[in-house]
Amino acid sequence: MTLPLASRLALVTGASRGLGYATARALARAGAHVIAVARTQGGLEELDDEIRRDTGEGATLVPLDLTDLEAIARLGGVLHERHGKLDIFVSNAGIAGPSSPLGHIAPKPWGDVMAINLNANFQLIRCMEPLLRASDAGRAVMISCDEARRAPAYRGPAAASKAALETLTRVWAAENATTALRVNLFDPGPVRTKLRATIMPGEDPETLPTADEVAELLLPLCLPSCSDNGKLYDYKSRTLKDFAAAV
Repeated sequence: MTLPLASRLALVTGASRGLGYATARALARAGAHVIAVARTQGGLEELDDEIRRDTGEGATLVPLDLTDLEAIARLGGVLHERHGKLDIFVSNAGIAGPSSPLGHIAPKPWGDVMAINLNANFQLIRCMEPLLRASDAGRAVMISCDEARRAPAYRGPAAASKAALETLTRVWAAENATTALRVNLFDPGPVRTKLRATIMPGEDPETLPTADEVAELLLPLCLPSCSDNGKLYDYKSRTLKDFAAAV
């Protein structure tokens, strides 16, 4: 049986843990060769071990700090030289930032959140778009959160950075309306991850879906058959059947 993403090349950021880790595994099980990007070498090696157990083949591991914009550009150059294209880009890497009143947040932590959640994605878009356009069916999925739309108190850096990312993503999608590249947003909602636990330490994790469950619903946005562009998919409001029908 031919796998739905056989021979496809997929880049996943923040792939060493949480949703990025689960998404990388899901893409690999669907047949894609995964290029896994994260700062944590140990987490990437664990991912590679899991993918080998799942599929019999390994991933390409890229230890990289996304605040290093020149390193992102070099990665784009290497991918162009080795592969000439990129079929799937899942931008998952992000940080929660401080939970404080705006007036109590210093410029440094504010800048740290913007550097990862917004600026790194701007550079990734610049450097990966030519590769995605070289694919016959390039697919980009940018991970957001409902804080971007709810603007909750005490979550200013995360809310502002993700709101900006959503706007940036919709601009990117509009610019590719007449190309084969499809660009969409995915809001996983609360997921049973370490990142969620740092934001909501009193929450019962057993009440939340696992990263593996959420990753399975993200997968349809990566398929060549996905025709939607510039849309936001919300895990919390859709079942697997509804989600699959939408894409």
